[in-house]
Amino acid sequence: MLLRILPLLLLMTVGCNAQNKEQSDFIPKGYTVLKKHFGDLNNDGLEDCVLIIKKIDERNVVTNRFGETVDRNKRGIIVLFKNQTGYELAVKNYDCFLSENEDGGVYYPAELWIKFLKGNLIVHFAHGRYGFWNYTFRFQDSHFKLIGYDSGSHRGPIVNSETSINFLTKKKLFRENTNGDAEGGDEVFKETWTTIEVENLIKLSEIKSFAALDKHDF
Repeated sequence: MLLRILPLLLLMTVGCNAQNKEQSDFIPKGYTVLKKHFGDLNNDGLEDCVLIIKKIDERNVVTNRFGETVDRNKRGIIVLFKNQTGYELAVKNYDCFLSENEDGGVYYPAELWIKFLKGNLIVHFAHGRYGFWNYTFRFQDSHFKLIGYDSGSHRGPIVNSETSINFLTKKKLFRENTNGDAEGGDEVFKETWTTIEVENLIKLSEIKSFAALDKHDF
């Protein structure tokens, strides 16, 4: 009887320990946490945690074109679901974001923000006066999948164009400002709807680099 009970007790202990984890237990060796974000991503009433992590590698600390020493190590994301005793891993992608110190050209590099909206995870890139772009992920079929994309092309306060894609309905809306004399707030938009071809939704865990996602293919 004792021989039968011991394996069961061992299994229960391992299972409890697997659920009773802290945020720090999921951070891989050689990485540091840059930011933490909290929100409910699986509609269970508990605040889940999104960690933005960054690799620590001195080989990627370089001198930029202005003579400044900058850290060009890539960043990644870890999503943890909260449970009654701790956290469990929902998704990880350790290097899908460029460094916050990348060369932004004539402007600073886009800022990475994490947002929560109606149970969805939004990866938002803000590029100041030039606009923004964001990716909306929903947790379904045990994965965070890309269900939406939105972007805006700006010229200071003037909105040149906007793009909105729903990968579930396979519809794309493109709005283009036709008022060449617009000063901001007085744009006149021409709307164009098209249908896109999507076979499989993109998984957050499989994105090699957000910078390499070609939005023009959508």
